[in-house]
Amino acid sequence: MTYKLDELAGEAGVAPRTVRYYVQRGLLPAPEFRGKDTSYGREHLARLRAIRVLQQAHLPLEEIQARLAGAGLDEIERIASGAPPRVLEARCAAPEEAAAAPRASSPPAAAPRGARWERVEIADGVELHVRTDAPESSRRIALDIESRYTTLAPKGSR
Repeated sequence: MTYKLDELAGEAGVAPRTVRYYVQRGLLPAPEFRGKDTSYGREHLARLRAIRVLQQAHLPLEEIQARLAGAGLDEIERIASGAPPRVLEARCAAPEEAAAAPRASSPPAAAPRGARWERVEIADGVELHVRTDAPESSRRIALDIESRYTTLAPKGSR
């Protein structure tokens, strides 16, 4: 199904101006142009709904953009519906598989004395701590973990 700008905005519960802004920011892919008519599709609607869900979790647009950047349509639709991401289900090994998994040979280096940390609440009773001077690759891991697990529980239960 395809939508005109006003139809898409109405279906998603946002203003047409918001849709244009999200395209400009890169949160939505550019629409398909057909002469005078611009058409939006299923992915645009799913992304708008996913953005709303993530905004309701009080995430800034930059973080929402990062979370949706590599996601396929199925994953975006799962986020939009508030259901747990499929990737999470695939990565959760059975307890016996986890026990058999190889362990790292040496523990990570201790944090420098006086290091500053950011606290990320994942779920009720579960926190993730990230050192403020952590390498970008480590910060991406933390964002990935947060994006996968925070969609599991409603905001009020965290």
